Amino acid sequence: MKWISAPKAAPKAILGSLSAALIFVSVPAAAQDARLDRIERQLNALQRAVFPGGDGRFFEPEITPETAANPQVNTPQVTTTALTDVLARLDAIEQQLARLTAATEVNENALTSLEERVAAMETGGSPPAVATNSPTGVIPVPEETAEVDLPEPPPQPEQNAPSPERLAAVQAIAKPATGDQGDDEYVYGFRLWDAGFYPEAQQQLAMFVEQYPNHWRTTYGRNLLGRAFLDAGEPRAAATHFFENYQNDNSAARAPDSLLYLAESMIALGDTRRACIALAEFGDGYPALAVGRLSGMYEGLSGRVDCN
Repeated sequence: MKWISAPKAAPKAILGSLSAALIFVSVPAAAQDARLDRIERQLNALQRAVFPGGDGRFFEPEITPETAANPQVNTPQVTTTALTDVLARLDAIEQQLARLTAATEVNENALTSLEERVAAMETGGSPPAVATNSPTGVIPVPEETAEVDLPEPPPQPEQNAPSPERLAAVQAIAKPATGDQGDDEYVYGFRLWDAGFYPEAQQQLAMFVEQYPNHWRTTYGRNLLGRAFLDAGEPRAAATHFFENYQNDNSAARAPDSLLYLAESMIALGDTRRACIALAEFGDGYPALAVGRLSGMYEGLSGRVDCN
């Protein structure tokens, strides 16, 4: 029997085929590694552009200090496949992208805030306030409010502390006790005014008018309150009380008196037009008083202004 031997070239052909297969498999893996290396280099360059200080919160430094060598311990080596390494590197890239996106949003919000503040300053408005506890670091600019003309505050009584002599003189003025408390309060204010204690009279009469708005003496109280300011050299405050007394009830006992004292206050303020209006209103509304009880005051004021 003859033995037939296999051709010697067969093993070489098989080895060649295996080598070609391995080369075919390894080429895609090498290409993927090259792409990942390129992406990582680009991300590092982008990080250095956004964070020129090299903040360690966002990326690791390229050069780190050497650490002491640890004693070698016989531990089993764990091998990882190429796919596991790629997934780990992709996770790291996604985390870096997320941090870069958050940092970019913060920077954009800060730039927007600066632009708004500059625009507000250029237009003469007030810049928006910035709060450190705001999530973006910026509070929106509040809408401008319309300017409102506030009324002039009412005049305040003298704030200087009275002297002991003045206190003793005021305390010497007795308050009546007739049983009509409202009338007693008014009469006490009248006595203070008549004695020349105008600030004390203003306070007393203002309290009376507030506490007794429907008392029959209220028209007297408002008129006398205006006179206490007028005699103290405060015609603007006096005019307010005279006008209020006349407007509240023009048929009240002291309404015509307040109208004439209103004209006197306007003359003291140099407002001839309003003084003439008040005098004309008095002449038309109270003709009997113009030639009777208040004729002297009416004629005296009419001679002080030219209403033609």
